[in-house]
This record gives sequence, structure tokens and C-alpha cells, in this order.
Amino acid sequence: MTRLPRKLTQKLQERSERNALRELQSNSKKVDFVSNDYLGMATNEADFHKAYKLLNERNILQNGSTGSRLLSGNSHLYEETEQQLAAHYNAESALIFNSGYDANLGFFSAVPQRTDVVVFDEYIHASMRDGIRMGTAKSLKFKHNDFDDLGVILKKIRGDAEPSSICYVVTESVFSMDGDSPDLPNLISLCREYQCKLILDEAHAIRGINKAIDDLGITGFDDEVLFARIVTFGKAMGVQGSAILGSAPLKSYLLNFARSFIYTTALPPMTVASILTVIQDATSAEFKQQKESLKENIMIFTRQVRNLELNNNFIPSASAIHCCVIPGNTSVKKIADVLQKNGFDVRPILSPTVPEGQERLRFCLHSYNTHNEILEVLSILATAMKKELHD
Repeated sequence: MTRLPRKLTQKLQERSERNALRELQSNSKKVDFVSNDYLGMATNEADFHKAYKLLNERNILQNGSTGSRLLSGNSHLYEETEQQLAAHYNAESALIFNSGYDANLGFFSAVPQRTDVVVFDEYIHASMRDGIRMGTAKSLKFKHNDFDDLGVILKKIRGDAEPSSICYVVTESVFSMDGDSPDLPNLISLCREYQCKLILDEAHAIRGINKAIDDLGITGFDDEVLFARIVTFGKAMGVQGSAILGSAPLKSYLLNFARSFIYTTALPPMTVASILTVIQDATSAEFKQQKESLKENIMIFTRQVRNLELNNNFIPSASAIHCCVIPGNTSVKKIADVLQKNGFDVRPILSPTVPEGQERLRFCLHSYNTHNEILEVLSILATAMKKELHD
């Protein structure tokens, strides 16, 4: 048996000693409070059959795409899907990537240049941080959702910057580990004041529920302010992949310089057909009903958190993500285990994924969670937390 080098073994041991070792778990039959399938679209059989029918009617009967999109992997289906995505999100163009991680890696490693500056919220996703780290631009972080802090940073940058320097401001519509959102109108005004380009990751945003750009009722923003948006399809859309939305020149630049787009096999036809099918159904009565059910479940969850006097433990959120902070990997894992044993799939988020002392239980709400499931899981949580506090 091949042994790991000692340095790697030691790192695994250190993580195990901190009770933070990650391990794969099979999908359980427990009540789902963990998946990103917020609207139940991942298991929607009708959409699965629609995607298959679309491929069958077009005689696209193949398992794989056969290559990268710049070689043999492109198709009319891909181009049609990107056109409909651009129309759906009111963007000039869309470029599909294999995942949100690939999109962020490709964008941030290729677009900001050596003389540019990237200013990012300290809680942005790891994929954006990795892309920024791979790029050549200078980067600075601002305090989470603190636009006073951001304003101070932007003022200094504008005072020191070279005339050719571009400042990119980076944040998320809904933060995946907190469930909260920035004040987007205020942020856009700040970017306009300091002539910055805004990059917005909308992976966890759901139109009509969260304050995504589309829901603000604000018009007149173009690539001079809102430079790019990253949307994903593996969450509320229930399929796979992502897209970068922006101008046509940005799309041309990315397919020439974004390495995570250029040097990878394209998504298979079934996945592209699934994206197209879900986008076409996004205005259907069923889709709207799923959103209404989710909105109601969010309201019930937040009300019950108040009723059980758990407010101080939960990070304020109006999204489908609600986080109960329970400091310490051992404590949060212990309470997660209680919920698991009672039939609820709620997972702990451990340090180093979140800062030490900010460990938490992350509840993902869905349109298909029942009211009784929500009330019961919070009741068990409240009891378990009291017991942990007294032990």
C-alpha cells in the first residue's frame, strides 16, 4: 500500500485532532434541510422527460460532448441555451461554464489585470478567492456587508491608483455560509461614485425571493457599473453548470482567456438540454407556486426561531439559508448528531470552512419541506441547545 508523505499525513492528523476531518456521506432518507435544491427542481421528473424529449426530437443521441467547446464540444443547443439565458436574465450575453467554481476561477484569474485592484467582501466564496489568488491584480478585502469600510478603501484606491487602473468590487447576492445579503442599491451607488465595476455572484439567489438585481426595479445599469454576474444552475434550478452574464465583448474575452473554459470538456448534451428546459419553465405556474411555498416556509421558520427565543443564535436572513451559530466543532457536531438521529438531515459547518468560533448548523429550506417538519426540527434544536448549555 502506498503511504502518504509524512507532511500530508500530519496535516490530516491535525485536522482530525481539531474534530474537523471531512468525510463523504451517502444521501440519506432523512428530512432534507441540507441540499441546495431549494425549489425541488432536481427531482422534477417532468423536466427530466422534457429534456430527454428535446434531445430525441433533435436527434441528439449521445452521452458526451466529445471535447472542449472551442474544438468539437460546441453545438446549436449550447448557443440557443446561452441566448435564452441572456434573455431570461436581461443580459447582453451569457457564457456557460461547467460549474460555478469554474466560472469564478476563469473570470477572476483572467479579467483583472496587473495594474487593477479587486476589492472583495471578506465572506466571498472560496472559488472567487482562488480565482483572485491565481490572477495578477492587487486585492483587498472589506468587512462583511460594511459599505462604510468599503467607501474608505475605494476613496484611498482612487487617490493612489494609476489612471489606467480598474477597480473591481466583488460580492454575493446571498452569502452561502450566512444566508444574508448586501444592500445592493447602496453598493451600486458606491460603485458609480468611485467608478468601479461590480462583480456579483448570484449562485444562491432566487429571483422573486431574494433581492437579486432583477428584483430591484432598477434600470439603466450597464457594464460600466454592473460588469458581470455569475449565476449557477445546481441550486434552485436543480441541474448543473453556471453562466457568466455580461457584455458581448466580455464573452469574447472569456472564451479567449478563461482557462477553466478553454481547457475542459464541454457539458454533455443532456445537461445543456436540462438547463434550457428549466429556463423555459421558469415562468410557469408550477415554478411560481414552488417559489410561493418556499417564501411561506422561510416566514414560518423565522417566526418559529423568534417563538423559541433562538434569535441570538441565528444570523439574520431572508433567504433560504439560515445558520445557527454554535461555537466549537465538537459542540456543533454533537447537536447535528441529535438532529440526524431524529430523522433530520442538518449538517454542521466546521472551522476552517468558517472562522473558529463561528461554527454553525446550516439549515437549507425548500419548497417541499412541510410546516410540521420545520416546527419539529427547531423544537429539537432548542431542546438540544439547552441540554448542551447545561452539560
